[in-house]
Amino acid sequence: MDFMTVSFYQLLVFVHIILFVLWLGADVGVFMLGQHFRKRDKYDLPQRLVLLQLLVNLDMVPRTAWALMVPLTLTMVDAGGWWVLPGWALAAAWAVGGFWLWLVWDAHRHEQTARAARDKKIESYLTIGLTVFYIGLGMISLTQGAPLAPLWLATKAFMFGLIFAAAIMIDVAFKPVGPQLGKLIADGSSDETEIPLLHTMNRTRIWVWIVYLLLVATAFLGNIKPF
Repeated sequence: MDFMTVSFYQLLVFVHIILFVLWLGADVGVFMLGQHFRKRDKYDLPQRLVLLQLLVNLDMVPRTAWALMVPLTLTMVDAGGWWVLPGWALAAAWAVGGFWLWLVWDAHRHEQTARAARDKKIESYLTIGLTVFYIGLGMISLTQGAPLAPLWLATKAFMFGLIFAAAIMIDVAFKPVGPQLGKLIADGSSDETEIPLLHTMNRTRIWVWIVYLLLVATAFLGNIKPF
């Protein structure tokens, strides 16, 4: 009987696909919960706050997948022979991914505390650094043909950096929600408390759609390899 041999690279590709499904799929769930939270004519405020809590909890799935994507993608390009990295670089990548994952979950467990605020501030610096790294890696590879020689892979790295940038803008656009939500809870539902919150959520949705489009585009490049 012949047994199928699975390479380390193939295993990484499989995990990569699983993380992509969890990222995009769970994020669509977050988006839908946000859509229902907006419907004050259909749900009363306590029901909407339950929806919001479900949104926050479900959002941990794409945030976890995003953090793990960083070391996984670098390990994949090394295992696939696209870019040979030294062992210390891969170890550093997994250390960064692990630290980022810890920040995300620690902030979630200590929500609405100074510790969570500290974690989120550190995370913001980390994501800015990774944005610069992936955009820089993509641009250098596109212009010089190295270290990522295939055009599709260089473009994918650049677009992954754009996903980071758009995700940062989601957090920036969403930042007023905290005080606006506090005012809604304290003062109750009215045009005065609801309309500013709705405007903030509408602005945030623009960046959410950009992330979705970029995710689909990077998945297309990675699977089709059109150039």
